[in-house]
Amino acid sequence: MAALIQTAVELGLISSLTVLALYLSYTMLNVCDLSTDGAFTMGAAVGAVVVLAGHPYLSLPAAMLAGMVSGFITAILQTKMGVDSLLAGITVNTAAYSVNIAIMGRSSLLNLNSADTVFSRIGDSLDGSVLDPMSKLILITALILFVMICLVAFLRTRLGLAIRATGDNPDMVRSSSINTVAITVTGLCLSNSLTALSGCLLAQYNKSANIDIGTGMLTIALASLLIGRLFFRNKGVGHGIIGAVIGAIFFRIVYTLALRLNMPAFMLKLVSSVIVILAISGPYFIGKLKEMKEVRDNA
Repeated sequence: MAALIQTAVELGLISSLTVLALYLSYTMLNVCDLSTDGAFTMGAAVGAVVVLAGHPYLSLPAAMLAGMVSGFITAILQTKMGVDSLLAGITVNTAAYSVNIAIMGRSSLLNLNSADTVFSRIGDSLDGSVLDPMSKLILITALILFVMICLVAFLRTRLGLAIRATGDNPDMVRSSSINTVAITVTGLCLSNSLTALSGCLLAQYNKSANIDIGTGMLTIALASLLIGRLFFRNKGVGHGIIGAVIGAIFFRIVYTLALRLNMPAFMLKLVSSVIVILAISGPYFIGKLKEMKEVRDNA
């Protein structure tokens, strides 16, 4: 059971990068980016190709660069070409399917069993040590902590504050002579790079990359983000980022427990949807219960 929970935590930490990406685009920038699934798969595809070429460490920045390209196209469509943000995300997500197939050499699956990955490299360096069974968890945790610290620091810079202000009140930002187009492009490039990095890590973790690896990631990330808000509501950027990571881990643990119930594979998407519904409606019903309690106390 301990090994199962460890695996759930590792997968939760990997998916937390996508949750942080959604936190940046959806919460900070107020843009609902529906290209998440495509960007995630693109990161996995690019990362797998670079890994197969014998460069596992180079696969991480390569995947992030591919994600930036996806985010850049999405941002240009909605800022320069007048395409609605939802439609822009859907369009890029649809186009990404063909692009990802091309990146994977017209194959829907890339097998990484015989290739060195960042996890196998770290595992080899810790082989025989006490930390060997925890090598994946240590690597992922260190990477996530680094990303969290960088993201908190970035959102407190002038550019980061401009992104937050653009999401809150774009008209005010424009009146301050700040280029909202550049801000939106920067925000979406950064968020998609994190999504692609998440996909790259998951492909190497699973030792394979398939064309459907990113399917449903937007739903999972949204549910995790909303769960994180239940832990830290309106308590600042730092708490919001921590809550996003905790929400991702919590979601993955619940998902893993559902698998332990011998639930059929075709029901897992329903489980994800139910978790999303509970995460969204939970605060509403909690508020209603508090109101009912206050009315009863005052009666």
